[in-house]
Amino acid sequence: MSARPIGGPAPAHWPRPLRSARVLVGGGIVLSVLLGAIFAPLLAPYDPNAQDLLNTLVPPVWMEGGNPDFILGTDNLGQDTLSRLIYGARVAMIVAVLAAFGAMLLGTALALVAGYFGGAVDWLISRAVDLWMSFPPVVLSLILIVGFGVGLSNVILAIVLVDWTRFCRVVRSEVLIVRRHDYIDAARLAGFGHLRTLLREVLPAVLPLVITLLSLEMAIALIVEAILSFVGMSVESTIPAWGVMIADARTYMYQTVWGLVLPILAIVVTVIGFNLLGDGLRRTLDPKLLQRETVAA
Repeated sequence: MSARPIGGPAPAHWPRPLRSARVLVGGGIVLSVLLGAIFAPLLAPYDPNAQDLLNTLVPPVWMEGGNPDFILGTDNLGQDTLSRLIYGARVAMIVAVLAAFGAMLLGTALALVAGYFGGAVDWLISRAVDLWMSFPPVVLSLILIVGFGVGLSNVILAIVLVDWTRFCRVVRSEVLIVRRHDYIDAARLAGFGHLRTLLREVLPAVLPLVITLLSLEMAIALIVEAILSFVGMSVESTIPAWGVMIADARTYMYQTVWGLVLPILAIVVTVIGFNLLGDGLRRTLDPKLLQRETVAA
């Protein structure tokens, strides 16, 4: 049996999402960052907070003056940049995963209730969403952090309380469409209660959309955490985080710009990974897009 050519189409027996180049590339990036975060103590060459004042502002190894002991250079305290980037992935992925799942659970639950029951319930939830979305998300996050206090758990809570509206508005629209289908009425006639109908009939129909929104929300949560870290309202300055690294690198960016570029690049690549994954899942799981592709073919 001949091997599949590199870059060729995925085998037909693979699940449909795994046949998408976007899912494979985006998922590969996200998985790499996640594994780096999990195995940071094994992958990082040094303690991220260890200071070497004899080797401060060392450029990356490919630059003139680089030191092979510090592949990506050091900061103004002699801390290894590579080690801090790897450990910074922990903060980024913790916030991205937990905050996105929290926002998904809250927003999707309210969307199911609003779209399924309609009437006054739908009106109340929709007005709450409109009111909440009238505030700029980052500004609202800052206000909540000031009220809750600085800390990673409070950052996650603030993102959940801000971004649940993204799920609620989009999923509610899909639930309104699903609710009109005949099989929902058939389930009710068969004796299904409201909760059973929601969980057994409505939720599976909107689940592909929820999964897509979840991957995109992870990218948003990562960016918000980086912003909050940058202004000193997320983790403590002693905890490696990409936003903290950017804030610290501002003071010596004219001596070496790599301390600023590398954490920004880590954020950009990770966000691209989440966006590719979300777009690929949307294209492979959305029944409407699949139907269009079938008709076009």
